[in-house]
Amino acid sequence: MSEQTIALVTGANKGIGYEIAAGLGALGWRIGVGARDQQRRDTAVEKLRAAGTDAFGVPLDVADDASVAAAAELIADRVGGLDVLVNNAAITGGMPQTPTTVDPETVRVVVETNVVGVIRVTNAMLPMLRGSASPRIVNMSSSVGSLTLQTTPGIDMGPVPTAYLASKTFLNAVTVQYAKELSDSNILINSGCPGYTATDLNGFQGVRTPHQGAAIAIHLATLPDDGPTGGFFNDGGTVPW
Repeated sequence: MSEQTIALVTGANKGIGYEIAAGLGALGWRIGVGARDQQRRDTAVEKLRAAGTDAFGVPLDVADDASVAAAAELIADRVGGLDVLVNNAAITGGMPQTPTTVDPETVRVVVETNVVGVIRVTNAMLPMLRGSASPRIVNMSSSVGSLTLQTTPGIDMGPVPTAYLASKTFLNAVTVQYAKELSDSNILINSGCPGYTATDLNGFQGVRTPHQGAAIAIHLATLPDDGPTGGFFNDGGTVPW
């Protein structure tokens, strides 16, 4: 690999994912823009390049084995390796999602993207990450997945989007398990919460901008070698499990 840091950001064609790509690109990194939609992916790459980022498109559907395998092969062939993986791609599954009315199929679809997709992509990229001097994995989670916050009297976490909320709790658990397995390596893996950010995921109802929401991912992607692993963080510090 060259000395230039290589990162892959999934779901990087818009919103927080795009801003993560832009923020890491501003550091001089080479950025793989992972996205399913070719037109949106190409547009994002063009916009990033116009801003000075060394970006390239990576066709990627995190819910499809063949797509993920092809993405890993593309990255290996094109840039020779990978230093940082940001698992940002996610879906809500639509609302409402009260536990008594949610369609079980909705839960399956959401978990397939938000959890299984993260596992699928991470495992496909791990051989390259293991070859990096300072590999980092960032899983974009949400404080709504915090069981502590959800059960603390006086704290209003808003509606109960069963599938989405549970998928983020599940994702946090997976992050911890990866950290345990990889504890004897130099790979740091953490969950990050962007805060209530205005994106199409929530109908642009959030109070934070995508630029602000991307900050925690950029922080975790650039941790020093003695940084934390297996944690859950937002801009204010540690988020309770």
